[in-house]
Amino acid sequence: MLPDYTDFLIKRFENPDEVRTFQKGRFELIKIGGMTIGRATYEPGWKWSQHIAPVAGTPLCQVEHVGMVISGQAACAMEDGRSYVMKPGDIFSIGPGHDSWVVGDQPYVSLHFLGAEKYAHD
Repeated sequence: MLPDYTDFLIKRFENPDEVRTFQKGRFELIKIGGMTIGRATYEPGWKWSQHIAPVAGTPLCQVEHVGMVISGQAACAMEDGRSYVMKPGDIFSIGPGHDSWVVGDQPYVSLHFLGAEKYAHD
């Protein structure tokens, strides 16, 4: 009889449970411990309203995100005009109704702890 290892599990983004690809980016998902965690990787020139909006069917992202920036920088602009630049080490909470884009010439990578299962999903 094989032992039950449901009380201890390790996963890595090198072998995600799901990968959502789109122009200039990808979103990898891992399901673990009752959560879905996402890793976003966007190339310079990526913009949500240009590259994800056609899949999502809305002009702005309507997903709430809580996450952490790993590398690169991205800007986030809220529907009311407020905007922010997120940098490595920043932990962010972004409500629905925003656009986002890569800032600079480095890829942007972030982990998403809330909203991952709904992101870039048709």
